[in-house]
Amino acid sequence: MIDDRAKNRNTYILGASQVFGGANGPIVISLGGLVGQHLSSNPALATLPVSLYNVGLALGTLPAAYFMRRLGRRNAYILGAFLGIAGGLIAAVGIVAKLFLMFCLGTMAAGFYGSYVQSYRFAAGDEMSGAQRDKAISRVMVGGLLAAIIGPQLVIWTRDSLPGFPFAGSFISQAGLALLAIPLLLTYRSTSPAARAGRGDGGRKLSEILTAPRYVLAVAAGVVSYGLMTFVMTAAPIAMVGHGHSMDNAALGIQWHILAMYGPSFLTGRLMAHFGKERVTAIGLVLIGGSAMTALAGLDIGHFWGSLILLGIGWNFGFIGATAMVSDCHTPEERGKVQGANDFLVFGTVALASFFSGSLMFSSGWETVNWFVFPAVALVLVPLVWQSARLPRTA
Repeated sequence: MIDDRAKNRNTYILGASQVFGGANGPIVISLGGLVGQHLSSNPALATLPVSLYNVGLALGTLPAAYFMRRLGRRNAYILGAFLGIAGGLIAAVGIVAKLFLMFCLGTMAAGFYGSYVQSYRFAAGDEMSGAQRDKAISRVMVGGLLAAIIGPQLVIWTRDSLPGFPFAGSFISQAGLALLAIPLLLTYRSTSPAARAGRGDGGRKLSEILTAPRYVLAVAAGVVSYGLMTFVMTAAPIAMVGHGHSMDNAALGIQWHILAMYGPSFLTGRLMAHFGKERVTAIGLVLIGGSAMTALAGLDIGHFWGSLILLGIGWNFGFIGATAMVSDCHTPEERGKVQGANDFLVFGTVALASFFSGSLMFSSGWETVNWFVFPAVALVLVPLVWQSARLPRTA
């Protein structure tokens, strides 16, 4: 029997790696649209760097799953970190050279790195079983809490570190964070049954799994939770600046949002163990709807920040709950293809949401962006509430 200390050690390694890898996204998201406005001659393309980050995140999920099966998770994660280093440096060169396409290439490479970082949560869950699995997922996501502080603060501290090239230093610091993750990842040793057994390609056919009602609902919950969060957050910095708020306030708004995304992770695992993951996921969707209501109530900084905080908490409950639901839908042998397919569907939708968000923001405004939240929430919330009502409450 594998020593529980080894399993717990891996959880903490993955959580610490999440600190560095999790800061990757906030830097791109908080700056991508603002740098895009400066580099692009077409204002409608301002959010393209953020959208391409999400495209990289989506397209990277299946290759990441492949490399994890063939090389093992540790080696694949180190490969991902090198992609993160490359992404930050390419984006910085794009800013210095005033090349919009190169900047976009850098943010897309950062998205490829993000596809490896996103699987840390599954890796932690695979080490455990039952309620301990849900708690392990939450503990890894706690690493994002420090990432929420580090990422936006680095933006503020380093944005003028290269005189004449605003924000180039911030992307160099993004590369530095990916570099710092490598020594941690070198100490990771997977103890999950599938990793010891081999490739993890056995079990049911993916087509059979994709049509299972439980899996469909779990994926849909993740798609809506993450998709709506990205849809609103992509537009938020531009909306704040457009309505007279400073860039610092926009960056701090994203920081509060990401703190809210990861801060509840200290409790989310326990809440799922007590109330059930489906109920916690449903509460998350309700909070996302509440964030849209707050955004529609006014345009001062309190409404923007309040909306982003509710959006972050809703994402935490919705996405972590959906991740735990997915983990209940496969055997150890099926984990690679099931987790890879889930992330491809989630982050493919996220990429589409960020593209649509930017064009909708410029064509129709911030209010319209938030009105789109309600039908998407209802689409998943109704079947999720119906299913959770049929489940016994866990003691």
